Amino acid sequence: MPVQYISAFTVVLEVLSRFWPVWIALLIVMGASFAYKKKLALYGQLFDSGVGIVGVGICLFWLFTAIFAATISPFDPLAQVPIMKDVLPGAIEPQSGLTYLFGGDKLARDVFSRMVYGSQIVLIIAPAATGFALMVGITLGLPAGYYGGKIDTVLSFLANLVLAFPVILLFYLLVTPGIMDTPIPYAMAGVFFLFPIIFFSVLFWTRYKNRPDRLYILLGITLIVGGWIYAGLVFDADPLKIVHIDPNQLNIFVAVVFASSPGVFRIVRGLVMDIKTRDYVAAAQTRGESPWYIMLWEILPNARGPLIVDACLRIGYTTILLGTLGYFGLGLAPESPDWGTAIKDASRLLRSFIHPALPPTIALMSFVLGLNLLADSLREQSMKD
Repeated sequence: MPVQYISAFTVVLEVLSRFWPVWIALLIVMGASFAYKKKLALYGQLFDSGVGIVGVGICLFWLFTAIFAATISPFDPLAQVPIMKDVLPGAIEPQSGLTYLFGGDKLARDVFSRMVYGSQIVLIIAPAATGFALMVGITLGLPAGYYGGKIDTVLSFLANLVLAFPVILLFYLLVTPGIMDTPIPYAMAGVFFLFPIIFFSVLFWTRYKNRPDRLYILLGITLIVGGWIYAGLVFDADPLKIVHIDPNQLNIFVAVVFASSPGVFRIVRGLVMDIKTRDYVAAAQTRGESPWYIMLWEILPNARGPLIVDACLRIGYTTILLGTLGYFGLGLAPESPDWGTAIKDASRLLRSFIHPALPPTIALMSFVLGLNLLADSLREQSMKD
């Protein structure tokens, strides 16, 4: 029985209709953001420029796509229907009557559904790994820039040692199957994942050490939640089975944190060396505040602008790296719907079928574009501040 097709116009309409929960969520969030932008501090200021609006809109689009992926996708991203192998966009699947909106790939999987589910992988690994890299870089960069001397010399040497490796080569070494079979990724994860717990514990201690009623509550929450996440990520020992990461995902996660942390460290160190000469820092020193209080509550808030911009750009770089690793077959599992793996699989048949390669490529490009536009707008606002 030959496969039937719908028209290109109908495909466009159906694609737009599949994203209905995303459009509703965007309308609510963007509308509320416009209405209350004066009360939303830096986020609200993004809506004063067209670049900021477009950047926020693109990033929110993919965020809501990842959240509502199960509703948007008509098929399981791993499901195979033999008759739909390499079908063109608009092909109707005979059994369900649903449409392969962007066609089928060489394994007869729905390209549209795989693109949608691929956003979940990107929006989990890239921002989370960037967040951990920020924690590591900030925790080490603050004392290096503030104290200087031997601390700065040692930490800067270690950072420069990592930065001396080409990024792609470093990732290639860290995500090869041979490394995955050793305890090295888990040992590195055990070290890196301690930094958020240390950071927030010191943050609350320096702020509320004279208010034990609040301090003990915040420290307790930090240690319980942090320990729970730590046990789930490093030892896969979450008793509730909520926090879990596959070994190959952990490997990539650790590689991103390891490769990104030195760059964050250098930025934080430079900012601290500049800000520590300001008058309000001298005033805090005169009041007798501790060095860590000054670093966390006087210097760090005034360095937030450049760090937020760097975080947006770094998420984009990480997304590209994940795609590159997937293209070289060093990313997630071969059947994973992440965009890099999808591009790699489709690239082998480009001379015959180009349609499987276009959706993940455009998705990757648009998400990185949105992050870059967001970073540009944040940079403009931070310069005004």
